[in-house]
Amino acid sequence: MTADFSYLTLKLAHELYSKVPDALDETERKRVSTIAARQQEIEQRILGSANAALVVLPEASVEACIKDIRDRYPDGSEFEADLARTGLSVESLHASIERDLKVEAVLEQVAASAAPVSDTEVEIFYLQHRDRFARSETRSLRHILVTVNDEVPGSTRAAAAAKIEAIRERLVKDIGRFGEQALKHSECPTAMNGGLLGKVPRGKLYTEVEAAAFELEAGELSGVVESPLGFHVVLCDAIEPETQVPLADARERVREHLTTNRRAAAQKSWIAGLFQSA
Repeated sequence: MTADFSYLTLKLAHELYSKVPDALDETERKRVSTIAARQQEIEQRILGSANAALVVLPEASVEACIKDIRDRYPDGSEFEADLARTGLSVESLHASIERDLKVEAVLEQVAASAAPVSDTEVEIFYLQHRDRFARSETRSLRHILVTVNDEVPGSTRAAAAAKIEAIRERLVKDIGRFGEQALKHSECPTAMNGGLLGKVPRGKLYTEVEAAAFELEAGELSGVVESPLGFHVVLCDAIEPETQVPLADARERVREHLTTNRRAAAQKSWIAGLFQSA
């Protein structure tokens, strides 16, 4: 096993599994080994290119990477022992990191040669993918929860149902008491904040609670709703309907997405060319 392959193994074990190589199980080790072998082959082609001959790396960059790896260990002796188990020394690690950074520098040069994304391309992407820029309907909701525990006196299903019905009757007469009633009676941590669930989109609540909550008008109180947690009453404070994120707000996000894809495509095409010309 070469030092460069050992370094790739060390790097990939951390990136993929946040482990040192010795801690990998058999399946993880095979995956790391396969990826490392392919990556080593690609790096050899990159470093043999004319672009690589023009790259000069500052020593500080290499030292910073070594420090980042060393800091994963409690002390220097364990760091060096693990390097040895991986087939590396501090010197060969330095050389492998320098090689790795040179590969990254070359690929950055290639990516930088990609044509900039135009405003027209941004606008076309936005129009073709308008569904990606839709903000879902949200509702500002509060709830009061009374849980059921048949083993605790006063918390049986019948007692909990009677309690939540009484709470709801008080709220029907004066909805302004919702925060007070939540603080006094709700068995949810939100009780400390008036039962506030916040701005909630679909898919975040129990099915039974969501169905009731999304039928309410702003300012309307639900009937009693039963979920796996217990009994609820829900208040809809406000409704924010589904809206479309305007192009002006989405423009830079789209440009970044298209730029990232274009840079990656430029790198992929350039690497493919290295193999074709070999």
